[in-house]
Amino acid sequence: MLMKSLLESAARIGIEYLHAIQSRRVGPTAKAIDDLKLFDEPLPATQSDPREVLQRLHEVGSPATMGIAGPRYFGFVIGGALPVTVAANWLAAAWDQNSGLYNITPTTARVEQVAQRWLLELFNLPRESAAGFVTGATVANFASLAAARHAVLKRAGWNVEAHGLFGAPEISVVVGEEAHPTLIKSLGLLGLGRSRVVRVPVDNQGRMRVDALPRLTPPAIVCTQIGNVNTGACDSVGEICTWAHQRDAWVHVDGAFGLWAAAAPTRAYLVDGIRGADSWATDAHKWLNVPYDCGVAIVRDAEALRAAMAITAEYLPTATEFRNPSDYTPELSRRGRGVEVWAALRTLGREGVADLVERTCRHARRFAEGLSSAGFEILNDVVLNQVLVSFGDAKTTNNVIAEIQNDGTCWCGGTVWQGKTAMRISVSSWATTEADVEKSLDAIIRAAATVKSRE
Repeated sequence: MLMKSLLESAARIGIEYLHAIQSRRVGPTAKAIDDLKLFDEPLPATQSDPREVLQRLHEVGSPATMGIAGPRYFGFVIGGALPVTVAANWLAAAWDQNSGLYNITPTTARVEQVAQRWLLELFNLPRESAAGFVTGATVANFASLAAARHAVLKRAGWNVEAHGLFGAPEISVVVGEEAHPTLIKSLGLLGLGRSRVVRVPVDNQGRMRVDALPRLTPPAIVCTQIGNVNTGACDSVGEICTWAHQRDAWVHVDGAFGLWAAAAPTRAYLVDGIRGADSWATDAHKWLNVPYDCGVAIVRDAEALRAAMAITAEYLPTATEFRNPSDYTPELSRRGRGVEVWAALRTLGREGVADLVERTCRHARRFAEGLSSAGFEILNDVVLNQVLVSFGDAKTTNNVIAEIQNDGTCWCGGTVWQGKTAMRISVSSWATTEADVEKSLDAIIRAAATVKSRE
């Protein structure tokens, strides 16, 4: 009965934690962080009661967590976790399926296949596309760009999976000046280089300037962005696709959170033209609000993704009429992370996803209006869920951010964008209400007044 008792305790503790996170301070206290030293003990020589182990993890660890699952965490583009996705995550963990092959784990493989179809419908992407459920946008970019590398070199008569990049035709890679670091990291991992990319200037919202696109000859990959991590701005992907495809280049879209705008009627115009691209990367643990970790790599040419990712061995039962998940991800062994995606989409439906995106965008707009009315400078056009606010010079702005984080009502982080120090507010959680926004606005304005009184 130990298993039953232990899991019941875990459920009770988890429920208590998620209830408390709604009202506790968002950031942990200094004491809670200091108490983490209690974990630093010698490796036990004997066995311990698992229930005591779980309780210790909760008593020492829970108070030092960041309140990401709560309604007033605005530090990064991070969603909370919808209740159904937490429950589905727990069930999937109990299943403990190594979700690489259909013949071994048919439930998680079939659920992922359905989730893939629903995502393509939701984003209105080509239905022949294939999706790989990975850890996050970093690996989604990596997998998508691996497919791109395969395809453009195949056109040039080179098998990169067999022969590597030694002696291969040189691939030109084009990115925007404000491309996300995870995309640059992915290019480095793929041997395409972090520094040898051609960087295109951006406009005053961080969008790639179409009029500044460079001369280009194949093989080539053009990396676009929808959802600038500071401003939320989106590249003109449709125009870039037309230009790039005339030059036989592959177009990739880094849409870590911006891709979800396609699901919202009043925001879809921002991502007009993305259907013309060749690959897309996004996160489900951002705007879909599933638990960490879950990203999705989507590639129009399913065979290109499969060629870049698939693995075979004599002991692996790969023959099946259904989809083997491991054919589309870097990992062979992995959890069935598509289960939570399926649960979220099955629960929300198309209307629920649209409402989640629209609602958080309205919250962002309210933050911008409230802070602007209080006399602070909003640096970006608030088109999605991102707000950049300056409280004056860099020192003052950083002091306000520190005061807000110390206050604990909400948590916002800092950034430097186009030479200006700012506080960044990212609204992505299903749990954020209008009351949470107003409470946070009051706290931010109060923090700014406190800092001003000290100057």
